[in-house]
Amino acid sequence: MAIPSFVDRVTVHVTAGRGGHGCASVHREKFKPLGGPDGGNGGDGGSVILRVDPDTTTLVDYHRSSHRTATNGAQGKGDNQAGSNGDSVVLPVPDGTVISTADGEVLADLVGPGAEFVAAQGGKGGLGNAALASSSRKAPGFALLGEDGEERQLVLELKVVADIGLVGFPSAGKSSLIASISRARPKIADYPFTTLIPNLGVVVAGETTFTVADVPGLIEGASEGRGLGHDFLRHVERCAALVHVIDCATYEPGRDPLSDLDTIEAELTAHGGLEDRPRLVALNKIDVPDAREIAEMVQAELEERGLRVFPISTASHEGLEALKFAMAEIVVKRRAEQEKPDNTRIIIRPQVQGGPEFKVKKLPEDGGWLVQGDKPERWVKQTDFTNPEAVGYLADRLNRLGVEKTLLEKGAMAGDGVVIGDGPNAVMFDFAPDVQAGAELLSRRGEDQRLEEDRPAAQRRRRKDEEYHALRSGEAKSDLSEYGHGWVEDEVDLSPAEAKRAAEKAEKLARKEARELALQKELD
Repeated sequence: MAIPSFVDRVTVHVTAGRGGHGCASVHREKFKPLGGPDGGNGGDGGSVILRVDPDTTTLVDYHRSSHRTATNGAQGKGDNQAGSNGDSVVLPVPDGTVISTADGEVLADLVGPGAEFVAAQGGKGGLGNAALASSSRKAPGFALLGEDGEERQLVLELKVVADIGLVGFPSAGKSSLIASISRARPKIADYPFTTLIPNLGVVVAGETTFTVADVPGLIEGASEGRGLGHDFLRHVERCAALVHVIDCATYEPGRDPLSDLDTIEAELTAHGGLEDRPRLVALNKIDVPDAREIAEMVQAELEERGLRVFPISTASHEGLEALKFAMAEIVVKRRAEQEKPDNTRIIIRPQVQGGPEFKVKKLPEDGGWLVQGDKPERWVKQTDFTNPEAVGYLADRLNRLGVEKTLLEKGAMAGDGVVIGDGPNAVMFDFAPDVQAGAELLSRRGEDQRLEEDRPAAQRRRRKDEEYHALRSGEAKSDLSEYGHGWVEDEVDLSPAEAKRAAEKAEKLARKEARELALQKELD
């Protein structure tokens, strides 16, 4: 099947890149067996962005290739090396592209060069264990996983941005009119439905420059899908005014300028949204004698309806200048009524949503519990369930968020099934509340006790210092036999010189105490 050169409606499938996983690494260096965590963060995935490009006039590229994917973020590395971010994919679209979901919900209306819309947001990279370290969790043995990028199916619909729209029956002369007043050169032939795609032309009238678009011929029932006009009526929705191009030289039975005008107006009304547009009427082909007479007969009646009427001929160019300046007058008035664009940079920040961050409800099937919320579901996706320490960290996060407390308040018992999320990534586990009883010592999940406890040598040195200061302050007896007497070299953490000095101090102190004791006995 041949691929058309003009496409104004396509369905695209966009997939953003996944975020890279964080790295769990410990710094290794000579004489530093516990150098601390140094795992880097994963890179963010690339996004898929739709951006208006003035040089793009059709959506045909997405008709040929409807799946677009951004690159993933790289995984973090040791030595605090963060992974690189994925490359975003920028898709050029024509000016006037409307983006909506498959259900018809409009997400964005891109008008103006450079206007863009993030169609799929890239996933965030996971944190490495260096970023997860804290004063209470000094050496995490885990890292967070990167998040998946968004995956969406969108409908792109083009609505041509033009100032004046030409409407009328097939072969009424719309394409000939554009060719006569602009440099556009559409296909022109003497058979119905010659125009298969909308045509745009740039018209200059005095100091005013504006664009004119024609729509493939409308027939009765076009709004219900008959003919070609139904698919292209959207292209006149942005026009400032409509020009009815009426064929006064048609020989088809049952047709005349008034009935043609009423039929086209009925289709515009059925389409909707065009009631407020000014109308002009161009009675075409007056270069034919019979057509001129017909135009003169209906002109008065059309003017009585409040319409401005212009008898024209695209062949002889009669009446075209008056029609061009009438179009320009409407365009100038419309532009003056429109508010001037505000060039102030607008920054849109997400608003804080009120209410709880999650909700818990009872499952009727098996008596379990369902936890729903953006944070819990996002944390589940970041967790490596093959690492017990990472699972413990997830439990800590849920506990701080209040999930455990809410489950207990609602009557959850130890061993009950708890499901987080209701999609394909839902996770189920047995409820086990974090309770401390008696003298049981439960450290925080994810802690490394090697960095919390002192080595034996450091404990002995601290104990000796405490005893020494106690003796100096008089809170303990003067028994300093430990300072050098009866020690062997492998029992102390002192160098030989330090041990000798300690022994000498102990002997001096012992002699002093002996003299004081002898003197006291003599006095007694």
